[in-house]
Amino acid sequence: MDNTSLPPAVLFATADEMLLDDLLRLAAAVEVTPQVEHDLLGLRRCWQSPVLVVVGQDLVEPLARAQPVRRSGVVVAGVDADDPEAYRRAFAIGAEGVFPLPAEEAALGDKLADTLDGGVRSAVTLAFVGGCGGAGVTTLAAAVAMTGSRRGLRTMVIDGDPLGGGIDLALGSEAEQGSRWPELINAAGRVSSGALRAALPLVNGLAVLSWDQSDAPALPPEAMRSVVGAAQRSSDLVVLDMPRRPDPASEEAFVRATSTLLVVPRNVRACAAAARLVLPLRDVATDLRLVAREPALSGLSAVDVADHLSLPLAASVGRAERELAAQMDEGRFDPRPRTAYGRAAAELLDLFGLYGQVAA
Repeated sequence: MDNTSLPPAVLFATADEMLLDDLLRLAAAVEVTPQVEHDLLGLRRCWQSPVLVVVGQDLVEPLARAQPVRRSGVVVAGVDADDPEAYRRAFAIGAEGVFPLPAEEAALGDKLADTLDGGVRSAVTLAFVGGCGGAGVTTLAAAVAMTGSRRGLRTMVIDGDPLGGGIDLALGSEAEQGSRWPELINAAGRVSSGALRAALPLVNGLAVLSWDQSDAPALPPEAMRSVVGAAQRSSDLVVLDMPRRPDPASEEAFVRATSTLLVVPRNVRACAAAARLVLPLRDVATDLRLVAREPALSGLSAVDVADHLSLPLAASVGRAERELAAQMDEGRFDPRPRTAYGRAAAELLDLFGLYGQVAA
């Protein structure tokens, strides 16, 4: 087929020549060739075809009055960050994102670059964080990743905690050949999604990005942004094992996650510790939910914990099998469907519509 007959991947719509110059410069930097429309008529005529439509702030209000058919892949650019009405107007046209320029140039550039990977659709991305120490976050993250991979989902798990125990140990991938975080620490801008997946160790088809045994440096937020973006472009499911302490790199992950899942054992002390994390997580998490884990001794109910933290309950983890600790230490963790973590993992994947190719 003649490529000239194909609809454009990206449409820029603005009558603001200065804004258009900025947008064309960003497009050139990521080797995207957009279609350009300068008025509302041209925008409406081409509204349905492109993968991504970037609407200049000057055309947002006229477009809203025209009541366009709702579609995915619409963003607004050039917004005054101090304009309190900017986000309301963007919402009126169904925009998925607002990019004040020049502050959000890098993020908009990444959005444009996503179209080169076949679209702007992102993987379902689940970020797991503990409400207290020893909450079982790594175990649950590993269970969800392994269960997703068994369902035939293209899955990547990312260890975002340089000081944690290492999710690769639980998965038995510490001896596998492939890249670790120290080799990607200087990643910035657009990372090739295919190259990232090809570089990582694989465990039964599951791609794993973890830390090595060297001293763990601080993780720059730019590296987290680029790596998570690449993971989302090449996966159906991305699982993030995150630390409790707040830092800029963690915030980048939480902002980009479909949902952040706070794992809290069902006891009073764990609830008290988790309560201190809820407010800062709400500031950066798009969708914050609770996973309640059964403690060693009887404690609060899952509903009690959810009510105390004012969070929706996503799933519950039952009492773990006695051999779990040894399995984790020996890298032979196996969250089968009838185990506590296997059931919780399946419950979470079902919640987010990730049934895969195998019946849940």
